Amino acid sequence: MKKVLSKKKKVKSLLKPLKKTGGRGKSGRITVRHKGGGVKRLYRVIDFCQGKGEFPIKAKVISLEYDPNRTCHIALVSYEDGTLSYILAPQGLHEGDEIVYDEKTPLSPGNRMRLVNFPIGAFAYNIELEPGKGGKIARAAGNSCQVLAHEGKYTHLKMPSGEIRKVRNQCFASVGELSCPQHRFQKIGKAGRARLKGRRPTVRGTAMSPVSHPHGGGEGRAPIGLKHPKTPWGRPALGVKTRKKKWSDKMIIQRRKKKKK
Repeated sequence: MKKVLSKKKKVKSLLKPLKKTGGRGKSGRITVRHKGGGVKRLYRVIDFCQGKGEFPIKAKVISLEYDPNRTCHIALVSYEDGTLSYILAPQGLHEGDEIVYDEKTPLSPGNRMRLVNFPIGAFAYNIELEPGKGGKIARAAGNSCQVLAHEGKYTHLKMPSGEIRKVRNQCFASVGELSCPQHRFQKIGKAGRARLKGRRPTVRGTAMSPVSHPHGGGEGRAPIGLKHPKTPWGRPALGVKTRKKKWSDKMIIQRRKKKKK
């Protein structure tokens, strides 16, 4: 896939500066550990809505490009009115291809239509959760959701995690699977590459002193000891529910499958 990527100059109007925080919040305190440094890079403004206005809308793929801010590749497209935009590039999309945004389109990679018009078994990416709000689901390298069924005003989707959930069938989604499916098998290879990505070193709690971490202290290598694993601040670290109470589970049909030990 890298061989077909364009080396042309980027479109300046679609680039924005990306300020680094070093893991610090508004107060200046570190809220996310192990962040800092890294290569300076510009943010590519991605159009997740793809095709606001009247339908049908056609766009031509000008080039396929590398994006340092995400795992999949991106495509520079030109609309009929001459407007340029970056979109997520699916597998099988090539320079010079034409993309169509409409209520119903052919099943070609990159075409975008409403979920209700997807046939059973088809794959989709960059899927909206609410009509007109832009794609929120399946936006990482190699990801896609499979259409399992249409029921009333909902479409059943099988998520990349294995979870099956309902999404309103008037939401828009793009046809196909995202590029770079081999990304999950890539190895960083050395510590220096991790530092270039902005990842600082991580230290095990058991290697620290008891003042620095609840797991620390003791002579030689010692077990965790007290009941269950803890964070550096003494809170439970494993087996804790993280889903917020205000979130609803009514759209989830089947939970993701747990890994067998």
